[in-house]
Amino acid sequence: MQNRDWEERVAALWASLDDHGRDDFHSAMKKLCAELPAGTADADFELAAAYDSTGYPDRAVPLYGKALETGLEGERRRRAVIQLASSLRNLGRPDISVAMLTDERRRGADHLSDAVDAVLALALADTGREREGLSLVLAALAPHLPRYQRSMANYARALLEKPATTDEG
Repeated sequence: MQNRDWEERVAALWASLDDHGRDDFHSAMKKLCAELPAGTADADFELAAAYDSTGYPDRAVPLYGKALETGLEGERRRRAVIQLASSLRNLGRPDISVAMLTDERRRGADHLSDAVDAVLALALADTGREREGLSLVLAALAPHLPRYQRSMANYARALLEKPATTDEG
């Protein structure tokens, strides 16, 4: 993690995203990232996220990969996996997205687990595995409902069971 001042300025820039045009936002993020030594994983991640959030997943993917390869840690690492998988899905590679996020789920649960499952559900749908994706979404949603948590969790599990076939003979 970088120094507190840099982190606060990055957070402030993100908070003002809607106040900038894409090019201005990119320029401001590049300027902040240039304050860190070249190849710093946090800087590569933030610039990747800036491109990704403004509609340039093709520019984001290599930067996410570089950030992960150079040792991105903590929450930024998990966010990078989620965001890289989402970008790859958007670029027509849902198979890679499914593999990445399936592996990420095995790493354990945290406050970003629902985001992992949401993106995984989209990627599963893109690979023709809609029932599995819906199951993930229902399982992620169930704990947040004011009622019916148990029922929704059961429905989520039932979606993964082989659907009954009917004999229309």
